[in-house]
Amino acid sequence: MAQQDVILVTGATGNVGRQVVRQLLAEGRAVRALVRTPETAGFPDEVEVVQGDLTSPGTVGTAAEGVSAAFLLWPSLPLADAPAVVEALAKGTERIVYLSSAGVEEDKEEQGDPINQFHAGLERLIEKSGVRWTFLRSTSFASSLLEWRDQVREGVVREAFGEATRTLVHEADIAAVAVRALTGDAYSGQKLMLSGAAPISQIEQVRIIGEIVGKEVRFEEVPLDTLREQMRSEGWEDPDIDGMFAAYATMATMDQPVWNTVEEVTGRPARTFPEWVADHVQDFR
Repeated sequence: MAQQDVILVTGATGNVGRQVVRQLLAEGRAVRALVRTPETAGFPDEVEVVQGDLTSPGTVGTAAEGVSAAFLLWPSLPLADAPAVVEALAKGTERIVYLSSAGVEEDKEEQGDPINQFHAGLERLIEKSGVRWTFLRSTSFASSLLEWRDQVREGVVREAFGEATRTLVHEADIAAVAVRALTGDAYSGQKLMLSGAAPISQIEQVRIIGEIVGKEVRFEEVPLDTLREQMRSEGWEDPDIDGMFAAYATMATMDQPVWNTVEEVTGRPARTFPEWVADHVQDFR
């Protein structure tokens, strides 16, 4: 395949990135994967594995040389290296597909919480870069619940805001939409809203996981003061914690939206939460 047809995938060893690589390969596309540790990446031989990291923009620039499109997944805050990373990508490629957040509010300088503030800032950088772009504004990833695996094994999931509902998206659906945006012009300049099939509360998520895994698992509400201290110990500042609490409090009284974008783009409905759990049963056992 010609050099210009190579597609760069960042975050390639994560849940979403690995799915993007897998689905691009299934379509016969040439893939270059940016990874921190190539020796443990575990990709098939046809994937060109390149060592690099988003905290090292120079490595991103090298990885982006000659690619036709890049899938950008920014794994965590802060935004400090983002301008240099976007500049490096824009020099090497003509298209960026960025996995953003459904919580970004259009034309607002100040977003409601630090995560959406981050995504809005990165979107603006990409828009100004001069490349063709597509933003995948996704609701929460179902794969984030893999953080519960040890608690599920113990039979108790301890979280705050048990009534908070989210329309969790299967990583395979995010990847399927990303592949369509990476390999054609139909979605250039669009902000695609992605969601799962239906809103579901955290309490119900735990019940379904237990049911499908075949284990009794209960939800235990954690006091907000306890959660605040935990988040402080992880480096969160109080204003950011307040923003996250406000977002979850809203989700406890108002369902997240459901969009049909997955079906409109891929031709098949978004996978349900029980389908996601069934795909990850072994992760919880």
